[in-house]
Amino acid sequence: MTFSKVIIGPALAVMASVLATGAQAADEPLAATGRWSAYTAGRAATPPMGWSSWNAFATDIDEDKILGAARALVRDGLAAKGYRYVNIDDGWALQRRVRDGALIIRPGRFPITQRPGGDASFRPLTDQLHGMGLKAGIYSDLGRNTCSQAYSSDDTDLPRGSVPEREIGLYGHIDQDIALFFATWGFDFIKVDGCGLRAYGADAAKVRSGQYRALPPILNMDFVNRSDIPAVQALFGQINAALVRENPDGDYLLSLCIWGAADVRSWGKNVGNISRTSDDINPTWGRMLTNFDSAAKRAFYAHPGSWNDPDMLFIGKGDFDTEHLTEARSHMSMWAMINAPLMIGMDLRQAPKPLLDVFGNAQVIALDQDAGGHQAVVAFDSDDVQIFVKTLAGGEKAVAIFNRTAAALNVDLTAAQMKFRDDADVNLVDLWNGGTRRLRKGSTFRIAGHQTLLFRATGKRVLTDGLYLSEQPGNVNPAVDGVAEPTPDPMIHRSATGWQGTRGSGEGPIYAGWGGVQADRAPYGEALAINGVRFDTGVGVLANSRLEVRNQGYRRFRAIVGVNDSARDTRRAATFAVYGDGKLLASRRAMTWGDAGQEITADVTGVRIIELVTRSDGAGGVPLPTTWAEAALLRR
Repeated sequence: MTFSKVIIGPALAVMASVLATGAQAADEPLAATGRWSAYTAGRAATPPMGWSSWNAFATDIDEDKILGAARALVRDGLAAKGYRYVNIDDGWALQRRVRDGALIIRPGRFPITQRPGGDASFRPLTDQLHGMGLKAGIYSDLGRNTCSQAYSSDDTDLPRGSVPEREIGLYGHIDQDIALFFATWGFDFIKVDGCGLRAYGADAAKVRSGQYRALPPILNMDFVNRSDIPAVQALFGQINAALVRENPDGDYLLSLCIWGAADVRSWGKNVGNISRTSDDINPTWGRMLTNFDSAAKRAFYAHPGSWNDPDMLFIGKGDFDTEHLTEARSHMSMWAMINAPLMIGMDLRQAPKPLLDVFGNAQVIALDQDAGGHQAVVAFDSDDVQIFVKTLAGGEKAVAIFNRTAAALNVDLTAAQMKFRDDADVNLVDLWNGGTRRLRKGSTFRIAGHQTLLFRATGKRVLTDGLYLSEQPGNVNPAVDGVAEPTPDPMIHRSATGWQGTRGSGEGPIYAGWGGVQADRAPYGEALAINGVRFDTGVGVLANSRLEVRNQGYRRFRAIVGVNDSARDTRRAATFAVYGDGKLLASRRAMTWGDAGQEITADVTGVRIIELVTRSDGAGGVPLPTTWAEAALLRR
């Protein structure tokens, strides 16, 4: 297919010329590069699993608690099922020695680390964990000081000494500390918080009192435009360089914990293995919904190597204890469906069997750890109930019917929602009770309050010779998603059980992800439609975007393109182009709102990276939603 140049003003004429020749400026973000730019360093081909100290103990940690959790993982069979990381969170450091910047471990809490005549070292502890077949994780902060130093009302477990001695964060010590943690102490995982970049401004109470030095905030939780995003990215870039240098075998994990601030939604996937999408979770149903929502509709922003992180599992307390096994199973089910890291947060030393059975459900774990790496996509959406569908590496589907409310509901599940044909049987296996069910076209399920029905499904595909792109989000990376002005997402559930409880005026939206790339929906959650024709499947993306697609042996790309009917600007035009390994393969003329959708196809035989580029004339103004409807990779 050749490009047909249509003149709709000078800007589009230039754009058409560029597309026609395939020439791209090397420094232009929409220029096809022929490479996959999402993060693949470290060891996160599947989401990491393990245990972390924070939810159970906060800063009140010691050697017995850490090693007790490790022994429990092995004793109860969880390690054998994949829970391998044992992560020490905030509270381990006594101080930083001023003369040489060395970090000092709290000696009374970690006697295993003490060495006669030398500095304490975590190496004996990490060696012990490694000897048990486990991995070891450590904690730090991007700033001079940590989260607990900023927000704890009790200094019992906080670092001691002078103001400089209590500066145990990475700021000014990135290379030194990463070398210490990984090369010297033998850790395999680091969680990096961002409180040090936001909580120590000159007006902070603990700074004014003289407890800590001021560090001008460059990270803002409330307003994305008040974060210095390049500066935050640069710090993570320095961490990445140090990790590569100190881990020549590549055996490490980097966890970004800046809670969805600084537009990390768009770039976290490029710099770390897991990226927190929300503020901290707590053991209440409403807070679980908040954290889940921050990641649930960002399927294209997670891939093998880099995963969305809605925070740890809080199973074991509050609304997820042994008296609330329905809620515990829902929590586990939905984390598995969206490929979240499975990090246990409870004290495992005396964990009751019903909760161990939740953590240890091998069928549910397998969904989270599926080699395909495709986060589940929303097939039905409402405030009350949602249906999520995930494509598995073996060709089956995983399906979750998630009742967000406390009331029992009747819910219809259809073959079409799973992209199966409705004239053939669909077989469902319940992953919590082992029961089976067969449906044709559809079936109605009675679902209890807060319950999640979780199935593995097989059937005849609607698309017999390939996969829609919305079925394989792990192979699609929004290198540029067209979001020029990051906007907090108003659709994320806001609970009343955040850090402040019901003091103040309530929590506003934090996660600046509204308008990003969507599966089977247009940006902002609206329907996929071009000139009145609605589509059940496709990729919705704002104009001036570039999507990288990994091609796994397919021969043909096909889609129907156009400006989505939800566009408010009905005059601007968009062009669509398909590149293969950096070369122009196909393109479509400039199209405006109200134009009929146009088919675009390309031969992608032998192509490794396909790039889908949408351009629009004009700068600024209202974002222009565009559609790659029915976008698919086909075998023939």
